[in-house]
Amino acid sequence: MRFASFETDGRATYGVVGNDGRYTPAPAAFQARHADLKAAIAADALGELQAAPGESLAPEQVRLLPVIPNPGKLICVGLNYKTHVAETKRADSEHPSLFLRFNDSLAAHGDEVQRPSFSERFDWEGELAFVIGKGGRHIAKEDAFDHIAGYACFNDVSVRDWQRHTHQFTPGKNFPGTGPFGPYMATRDEVPDVTTLQLQTRLNGNVVQNASVGDLIFDIPTIVAYISRFTPLSPGDVIATGTPGGVGDRREPPLYMKEGDVVEVEITGLGILRNPIGVAA
Repeated sequence: MRFASFETDGRATYGVVGNDGRYTPAPAAFQARHADLKAAIAADALGELQAAPGESLAPEQVRLLPVIPNPGKLICVGLNYKTHVAETKRADSEHPSLFLRFNDSLAAHGDEVQRPSFSERFDWEGELAFVIGKGGRHIAKEDAFDHIAGYACFNDVSVRDWQRHTHQFTPGKNFPGTGPFGPYMATRDEVPDVTTLQLQTRLNGNVVQNASVGDLIFDIPTIVAYISRFTPLSPGDVIATGTPGGVGDRREPPLYMKEGDVVEVEITGLGILRNPIGVAA
């Protein structure tokens, strides 16, 4: 099953994404009970939504929103591929490196992602994200996948100079609208073995990142177990698993995104997350 959040006729809703690329909004009565996709996940109602009748909409009839526009927690894992650790020249870590994003830093498939006019170091980070389906604390590794609702593409776009003002990543990772998330969430049953997924990031059609999700240093069960030790996870929480090597900042010479560029993140079975690059006034 595939689900997305979107607007149609100026109204925010969510619904099923068909194999034909059309969107079937949640029926009014269903949305009255479950206000958004996060609420439907929390109620374990995605199967009911999938089976609900309704008229489908063509892609041009909707404006996509971030898959989960309002996660209670949006947690990102840094330095989680050997190739990225190597290019940053950092030492290996015993535990996952984590940072947080604000909800207003999210963007949707198709949104223009705007480089702040006072920084030229605007960089891509293609990633796999997953959405928590069942909450919990102190989740065991062997139970981790039972707590996942589904997977989606994510682009942890980074303003590198602001990221490195200090040892804390927060400023460079939280400019408004710099975290594209979409185009949809594929439920866990559609991804029987997440380690077989291939992640590719392209800038203007040129491949800049290409890696297997199986190359994660800290795999998804480890991430879920570690995070849930210090904070409870809730339905609709989003965790981005980290980016592989190939970021622009570590190239020689560096390569950054500029106005007019198009960046794409594609992961096997999860679609293509495509965003044009603009500049903030």
